[in-house]
Parts: sequence; structure tokens; C-alpha cells
Amino acid sequence: MPGSLTVLAPDGVPEITAGTDLAAVLLPLLDLADGDVLVVTSKVVSKAEGRVVAGERDDWIAAETLRVVALRGATRIVRNRLGLTMAAAGIDASNVAAGSVVLLPEAPDASARALRRAIAERTGANVAVVVTDTAGRAWREGQTDIAIGAAGLRVLESFAGQVDAHGNELAVTAPAVADEIAGAVELAQGKLGARPCAVVRGRADLVLPAGEAGPGAAALIRPEGADLFGYGAREAVVRAVGGAPEHRAPFGSAVTAEELADALRRAGLTAHADAADVVRCGSERRAAVDIVAFAHGWSVAEDGADLRLRPLST
Repeated sequence: MPGSLTVLAPDGVPEITAGTDLAAVLLPLLDLADGDVLVVTSKVVSKAEGRVVAGERDDWIAAETLRVVALRGATRIVRNRLGLTMAAAGIDASNVAAGSVVLLPEAPDASARALRRAIAERTGANVAVVVTDTAGRAWREGQTDIAIGAAGLRVLESFAGQVDAHGNELAVTAPAVADEIAGAVELAQGKLGARPCAVVRGRADLVLPAGEAGPGAAALIRPEGADLFGYGAREAVVRAVGGAPEHRAPFGSAVTAEELADALRRAGLTAHADAADVVRCGSERRAAVDIVAFAHGWSVAEDGADLRLRPLST
């Protein structure tokens, strides 16, 4: 059981360039043992993998964006090609030559697996690897590091079904331990400390057996439509009003008839669930009905003087 945790972020990491053998550079600075977790920033991984590119930052943000989640002035929160929801698609323009930007690794979990294998081959140590990047939080000020790549690590620690000291059964308690490790390491690294790697010792229980990669940090990403906040508040209104089919997925799967009827009533409309897959509503404010139905995964059709709504899945 965990009781203590140590984090060591060494100095002396040289400038990383395309083609750098990260294992060869980092191993002389580290004293690794079985059960350790090696944490490296995405920037050094990207530099080693040749992900420093020339061009305008805005152009690369557009290229790496799957869809815009929210806009606030010049700030763009987007879902990027890795499925991560981040400011500016995770593109970094710091600590690189003017006119260049650093893209996130092409496949962070694969990068972590490759580094884990290299360490095992050269040292024999069974070490987990985490690749980190910085992200904001929707409801809190400031940023913290999160895991965007992982290998050999249980990224979630599930306590579902266990019982606390008072006899209460835990239902959905699942700490994102990979993210917690990333945040702890950032404290030791320091934002301006030029320490892009660190070793965490004390949680060998999270490290998988040699040769097992595990689910990777991708397992921490909610699939499209499962995120309760797939759009920013303003963007959700605009998307629902627009009603374009390609913008429907982030709202999630269709709700139940009772949930839709309740949502329509909260919007000031007269509605009732007529069956498990039918909701009837007055047609006086048809535009409002269309908007609410779109956001909840239902379609609208005229039925005499009223409207009949059905979930899109039926």
C-alpha cells in the first residue's frame, strides 16, 4: 500500500533535437529501479521525434484541430487529433526558434512504449513511462500537467465495489493516477527549471509486469459524446440552433422520453412522453422544439396540430 512518494527531477538534460536517443540521454542522469515511473514532457519527446515544424502557429492549430469546443477572444479550446481537449490544440511556440512550433507527439502512447522498451533492454529495469503536457481545467484557474501518453502503468485506479472504514461501498471512485503522477512531477520539475524528466518512486503497485504496456493514456480520454461538456456554453447554443447533423455527436446519445419531455417543459413548452420512444409537444414554438430536440438526440415531425418527437436511434 502507498505510504510515501519521492520525486527526483535531475538537472543536466541537454538540448534535444530530431533523432536524439532519449533513453541514451536520460539514463546517465537517473538511477532507475523496478517499479519506478519515468515521466518525460511531451516537448522533449516531440523534439526527439522531429515534431518541430516551421510555420504560423494559427495554421498548425487549425491543422491539428478536429473541432472547436469553445472560443473566447483569441483563445481556442479544441478537440485535437489525439482526442484531447486543450487550448491551441496543444501546440507550443516556446523554447523553439522564431517561426517554428512544437506539435504534440504523433502517438504519445507509442512513444511511451518505445522508451519503456529501450530502458528495459539497456538496464533490465521494469519501469513505467508517462508522457506529460500542460492543460487547463474548465472550472478552475491555472493549469496542471496531465498524462497524454503512458506505458506499463495502470492509468486509473478503480475502487468500485470496495468498502470504506464506515462500511460504505464505493461506486465510481477511480482516481486518474497517471494525471496525479504528472501533476506531482511538475512540482519537482518547475516550469522554468529545464528539467524535462523525473522519476517517481513509491507506487510500484501501479507498474505493470515487464512486457505489458497497459491501456495507455488514451484510456483517460472520454469518447466523443460521452463528455458532458462537448461544447462551451455559447458554442452549444449556436450548434443547437444551427442544427447541422455533423455537429450532433458531441451532445451525446439520445436521452429518454421522460428526460426530453422534462427538458421541453423547462424551456417553457408543453410536452409529455406518450411512449418510451414518442414525445408529443405543441407546435406553437416549433423553432424552440427543434433546438431542444437536436441537443437531446431526437427528431421532430408534424402530427396534425401537434409535433411528434422520436429518438434518432429508432
